Amino acid sequence: MAGVNVDEFQLDDSARLAAADTLNLLPHTASAARQTREAWRLANEAGVSALASDGRPRAVVVVGVGASALAADVLEAVVGPAAPVPVVSHRRHGLPGWVGVADVVFAVSASGTSTETCSAVEEAYRRGCRLAVVSPPDTPLAHLAGVSRAVFVALPETRPAHTGLWSLAVPLLAAAGALGLLRDGGAAVEAAAVRLEETAIRCRPSSESFVNPAKTLALELAGTLPLWWGTTRLAEVAAARAAAVLAAHARYPALVGALPHPAYDQVALLGGPFGHGASGGGATAIGGPAGDLDDFFRDRVDDVETTRLRLLLLRDETGEHPEITRAAARAVAIAGEYGVGVTELAMTGTGPLERLVSLIGLVDFAAVYLALASGVDSDSGAGSPLRRLGPIR
Repeated sequence: MAGVNVDEFQLDDSARLAAADTLNLLPHTASAARQTREAWRLANEAGVSALASDGRPRAVVVVGVGASALAADVLEAVVGPAAPVPVVSHRRHGLPGWVGVADVVFAVSASGTSTETCSAVEEAYRRGCRLAVVSPPDTPLAHLAGVSRAVFVALPETRPAHTGLWSLAVPLLAAAGALGLLRDGGAAVEAAAVRLEETAIRCRPSSESFVNPAKTLALELAGTLPLWWGTTRLAEVAAARAAAVLAAHARYPALVGALPHPAYDQVALLGGPFGHGASGGGATAIGGPAGDLDDFFRDRVDDVETTRLRLLLLRDETGEHPEITRAAARAVAIAGEYGVGVTELAMTGTGPLERLVSLIGLVDFAAVYLALASGVDSDSGAGSPLRRLGPIR
């Protein structure tokens, strides 16, 4: 956006990247495959299979806020609409009134101090729900897990905000497998880990921008207002993750949508002041006639720098409804007519978890590269908005 200066040369200088990465965000991001395998092992060692001792539940409620909340979305999207029981995300204090003894409650907290999550665990214990908790040891939430005799999966280490997603989400997938909501969970997790390893190699700091997809994406994002749209529920979760890591690491705003909704409302933005209006209404449609040559060759040194939308279309062609595929093509065409840049990113892999991590792994690296290249200090010190609002939950 206007005023954002990105040092493109720093992206291709491994030494400068390492010096700027004071929180070791790149190594933590590259550890995603290890996190995934480790979390699967820890969850099974913790005894998540015990959750199935009373048979299939009526519903699964996943409690988590802040950086932990996306774990619930990962579970819901990977299990999918064909799951035999509903998976419901809850992000407030307490529990919905309908939750009772027939239900399973998963509580997830990266800090172990979330008051919302702690209150939900207390309520789940009072109502007699089957209960599993994922959090660091020696925290208020870990204490409540012990008091309530919940299945407890201890997070192995503390990581910077938003770099421990798979340590939080994979235990939920292991529990879902035990409950019969996810088939071949072990194979799916291993395929996802392999995909994350491949992404880490392709996006490694020593890989130059023209062959590094995460660095390329970071440069495309710089100076724009990103509009992330997913074409399936899996892609929508990846879009939400992209906005979250851009905010956390790069202090960078983004909009999130999905086809069909709310993209059908957000498409109006393409004709607004950050789309067509950002160029004074003079954008030329892609494939249309050339503009005035005098205007093309004019001196732009005195032009006012403007912030323009960029459409990031996250595609999941395996799961797309044909009408959504057609709507995506129309969206690309409309963006071109209004002079809005478009980046299309396609999921790769077979199962839903592997496809999801193929996009999340990429956007995680891109957010870190954008932060480092723009000189943003991601440290959550005492004056940080993150610290002032409260801990990463």
